[in-house]
Amino acid sequence: MGEKGISMSTITVLTNLTLDGVMQAPARPDEDRRDGFAHGGWGAPYDAMMGLFAASQTGGVAERGALLLGRWTYENFYSVWPKRTDNPFTPVLNTIHKYVASTTLREPLPWSNSTLLDGDAADAVARLKAQSDEGLLVLGSGVLIQSLMRRNLVDRYILAIHPLVLGSGRRLFPDGGAAVTLRLVESSTTPTGVVLATYQPADAPSEAEATA
Repeated sequence: MGEKGISMSTITVLTNLTLDGVMQAPARPDEDRRDGFAHGGWGAPYDAMMGLFAASQTGGVAERGALLLGRWTYENFYSVWPKRTDNPFTPVLNTIHKYVASTTLREPLPWSNSTLLDGDAADAVARLKAQSDEGLLVLGSGVLIQSLMRRNLVDRYILAIHPLVLGSGRRLFPDGGAAVTLRLVESSTTPTGVVLATYQPADAPSEAEATA
């Protein structure tokens, strides 16, 4: 709830991570080779995307809200997922509303149910959060997540933490990034050893307090 009882959107970050915090290219070898990254597809042996799909059902996130994506993640997802008609994740991504933070893309966006957020990403998301009461789910989009963290706009982190260390790659929490203290509110482990951990900022009210 926002000030004076006005409902506000809740922003949830949902992502795959290694034990050393790398989130880059978990699904495919050619997914993201930026900075010379050579470990693409590291999540495949652990059913990375299925783990995220299962985690997205936590609290009905996928059913109640919309996606919030950065430009790079949006274009990468669009190049792959609409073609995978035999995957249960595809209809979710096709039908859910997608908000895209970008200063370079122009409307109309190519993927169905997509809306462009113009201007500074954090400013645009702050306005969207204040004006909407639907949940916003961020997939991938590390640069976008870090800009939201600097503005204290993230309400929940659902992290699929994989039991491996890569030693290099783009991390969710990089050196010099925003500092945040989190509280673990839920956790489970998949058969492949992936820990699905849900965190909230330590100073945020619990769900029971928020709905009281």
